[in-house]
Amino acid sequence: MSLATQLRDLPVALLAILGVVIVLELALDVVALVHLYRTPREQIVGGSKWLWVAVIVLVNLIGAILYLAIGHKPAPAAEAPAGPPADAIRDIVDSLYGPRDHSPPS
Repeated sequence: MSLATQLRDLPVALLAILGVVIVLELALDVVALVHLYRTPREQIVGGSKWLWVAVIVLVNLIGAILYLAIGHKPAPAAEAPAGPPADAIRDIVDSLYGPRDHSPPS
């Protein structure tokens, strides 16, 4: 029995689900591989991009999900730019709106 004959015997709903799973797998593989390519080696868990390429390609859908879930470390946070000190801000506000009344609000 040929593959075409076997596929013709399957219900249409099952073929549609199979098609969606194949498209989802290919999309996740592409997203994972592009992300892996763009990620610096220092942020890769295990330090080897080739290991993750093998996992993504050979383990199919689960490999891409594994890489996207645990295969990379988050990027280091950028330091916030230094702003004016709080005293300078307080002085500016006081000069614009007048000195503050330090009594508690009623």
